[in-house]
Amino acid sequence: MKIAVIGGGSTYTPELVDGFARLGSMVTELVLIDPAAERLEVVGAFSARILQHYGHQAKIWWTTDLDAGVTDADVALIQLRVGGQQARINDETFPLECGCVGQETTGAGGLAKALRTVPVVLDVAARIRERAKPGAWIIDFTNPVGIVTRALLDAGHRAVGLCNVAIGFQRRFAGHLGVEPSQVVLEHVGLNHLTWERAAYVDGVDQLPGLLSSHLSSIAAEVDLEPAVLQSLGNVPSYYLSYFYSHDRHVQSLIGAPTRGQRVAELEAQLIEMYRDPALVEKPALLGERGGAYYSEAAVGLIASLHGFDDSSVHSVNVRNEGLLPFLPADAVVEVSARASVAGPAALPVSPLPPDLSGLIGHVSGYEEYALDAALRGGRDRVYRALLAHPLIGQHEIADPLTDRLIASGRVHLAWAR
Repeated sequence: MKIAVIGGGSTYTPELVDGFARLGSMVTELVLIDPAAERLEVVGAFSARILQHYGHQAKIWWTTDLDAGVTDADVALIQLRVGGQQARINDETFPLECGCVGQETTGAGGLAKALRTVPVVLDVAARIRERAKPGAWIIDFTNPVGIVTRALLDAGHRAVGLCNVAIGFQRRFAGHLGVEPSQVVLEHVGLNHLTWERAAYVDGVDQLPGLLSSHLSSIAAEVDLEPAVLQSLGNVPSYYLSYFYSHDRHVQSLIGAPTRGQRVAELEAQLIEMYRDPALVEKPALLGERGGAYYSEAAVGLIASLHGFDDSSVHSVNVRNEGLLPFLPADAVVEVSARASVAGPAALPVSPLPPDLSGLIGHVSGYEEYALDAALRGGRDRVYRALLAHPLIGQHEIADPLTDRLIASGRVHLAWAR
């Protein structure tokens, strides 16, 4: 199997390559693609050493030529960041001036990222469709995953969105329960970066109530919420729900503080220097601070299932709604637990949602529809309408100035390495 990684010059890439080296025996060729030639050379050479260290026999090469790289690929994994970390830093700061949270996938910052990203991903995907093998899968790890995945599906691509939030919860819950992660099956539901773990089944028995009873404080701390919130909900929201449930607290803590993007930029500089060391053959511990925990396991597992190597594992994926959440349109994109096979992902059943979850999901899904329209067709009114539709904005006096700031900061950049 040939896998093409678009955004292969990312400092994330060695995490992915490590996963293929340890878990991906089906991979025979791996190509890393990125326009940033110097950075790609460093990451590519280190990735080759990782494969060699594990004794993996896959051919690995890297190129700045997208068309050459994706030719005859069985899978194209898109992990790009349009505008790099500087664009992220901007996304994290300009909303704060209007009293809104600054975050790269949530609120106005998330919309800015969608406006930059969707056109670039669609251009990349069109070239993949022309040159990859017939039926090749596009796996999207590019944020905002839900909006980008819907853009890909609407354009007729064979695509699925991937997120590592659920696999992180699966690993942590398994640790608390003293079982193997594969034994924990989550009822994971919502939209990308707006999800809840509503059950954690082990041998068909839901262990989540017991986990909330015995590990409430530690789980609440992991998602940056007060324990009382989880007690009231009776479930475990993702960290990103903290921006909704404790919005004003986040705004106050972010004003004047260093952004996450600034910290990541520092980490990337350190990681690139480490990757230059020809003696380095394993991913450094520092990479764990970069984010994306269990990203490689999630990607390798999903690819294996889509190609018939494993039909029993459960994955957290972004797919068409198609009646899973009856209050959303069928063509909306939702994030749920699913099994996968060569026929594609098949979502697990979702139990009816209470009004607070369904209401928030419906609200954000409506925003995402407007956001995608703005990304595809542009125009001030579409950008304004998307901001007005977002539950963390939703007021003319906030949406109007944010629209002007967002348009000024939302230009498409040429360098798209994650």
